[in-house]
Amino acid sequence: MSNDAPDAAAPETNAPARAPRLPPPVITRYAIGSIGTGGFATLPGLVLTYYLTDSLGVAALVAGIVITAAKIWDVIIDPIVGALSDRDRSRHGTRRRLMLIGACTIWVFFALTFATPPALGPVFGAIWVLVAFLLTATSFSLFQVPYIALPAELTPGYDERTRLLTWRVVVLTLAILLFGAGGPALRRLTSDPVTGYLLMGVVAGIVLAGGMLVATTVAKLAASRSLSERSESKWDTNGVSSRGSAARSTGAGLSIRAHYAEGIGTLRRSAPFRTLLSAYLLQALATGLMLAGAQYVATWVLHSEAAVELLFAALIAPAFLAAPGWGAIAGRLGKERTFAFASVVFAVAALSLFGLQFAPGAWAYAPVAVAGIAYAGMQSLPMAMLPDVISHDERTNGPGRAGTFSGVWTAGETIGMALGATALSIILAITGYVSSTNDMTVTQPDAAVSGIVVSFSIAPAVLIVLSLIALGRYRLRRGDIDAGADPARPSPNATGSHRR
Repeated sequence: MSNDAPDAAAPETNAPARAPRLPPPVITRYAIGSIGTGGFATLPGLVLTYYLTDSLGVAALVAGIVITAAKIWDVIIDPIVGALSDRDRSRHGTRRRLMLIGACTIWVFFALTFATPPALGPVFGAIWVLVAFLLTATSFSLFQVPYIALPAELTPGYDERTRLLTWRVVVLTLAILLFGAGGPALRRLTSDPVTGYLLMGVVAGIVLAGGMLVATTVAKLAASRSLSERSESKWDTNGVSSRGSAARSTGAGLSIRAHYAEGIGTLRRSAPFRTLLSAYLLQALATGLMLAGAQYVATWVLHSEAAVELLFAALIAPAFLAAPGWGAIAGRLGKERTFAFASVVFAVAALSLFGLQFAPGAWAYAPVAVAGIAYAGMQSLPMAMLPDVISHDERTNGPGRAGTFSGVWTAGETIGMALGATALSIILAITGYVSSTNDMTVTQPDAAVSGIVVSFSIAPAVLIVLSLIALGRYRLRRGDIDAGADPARPSPNATGSHRR
């Protein structure tokens, strides 16, 4: 070989290796899993508090405690499920086993959540819902945690991850519309609310399970691709020995307690993960608060229970159309800047909804639609940034922790969504909201109606602003990720350079 060959090739060594494009069937099957994740995140958040307070007669504060307790359980088990997922992958070459268990059991527990016998009364009715929802949340965690870990293993490319997660959010928005509008519509198909809630629970549970089962088919592909890429990587160039990284990737000899401790360690070790999770948790709290309040806005502000379906249509139809657009903008501006821009738009739209306090009416659907456009970006972009965070950590500390990261991430998201419902229940209790059963007619005090409006407007807007403060500390950029995809090129952040 000529001595001139290396010089001739030198200009190309500074260009990041471009990740191969994912086949459309892989993207499609992965995205379909969001029918399950989006449905579970939407329907309980939308109707469960209302089901407890206005169907079972449970006091608002107690209803908040029931839902929060179930979410606390999520927070406890998500890091453990993440560790088990990493262990499964190292032993069996795939994360699919836990995903299958979750997908095959969730429909039964979801249906039972809305099958509470009215004769039990408020106390035992609350206990029934708590136990059934705990089991449902467990099944969901078994699927969701390894599902979130897959993008980091399906592709190493910065832009390919955006593409993958953009189409996931397209399906996610359809799932939110399907469950957010279709769930309450199913509930009203029968004249008996008890039967209506049961019908909704059974049908929704089956659809959840179907979407999840489709997504399990990409788990083995993700494992095989990731292992192939790692066998070609030069981990020693980043100060991590091949033997050490291999030991960590298998997790051999580590207890669940040790894995759980490692989950906490990801927060201490990875500054990008801390900042991204902080921003996402605050936004989950904001959207969870609005989601839990939508049914109350429809009933007590717009004076139509059917209005909740129109609110969801106004939110999701624009989001469905906007998701690919946010992906295109991120390709030019970067994910983090585009994420911040989408968040600002959402905050302004939410704040404008405070006008419902003075002039309730159909005009509210317009700012809800603007919020829907922003919501598409607020979902797809942080999901696309998480695999970047995982890859950045792998280059420094070795592979094998994707499940641990996704477990902590899911726990953080769960905390946010749970606190949203809890915050609403506290606001309702403070403002004097009157709970009722199906056969009761009540009138809400003006203070309770004002509290519902605030929970749907000012409170979420403030939370989004706080999330932007957290996001301002995020430092990973496109060059950090694409440089890391080529082991021959050092990441800018590996040498302490942070590009703004």
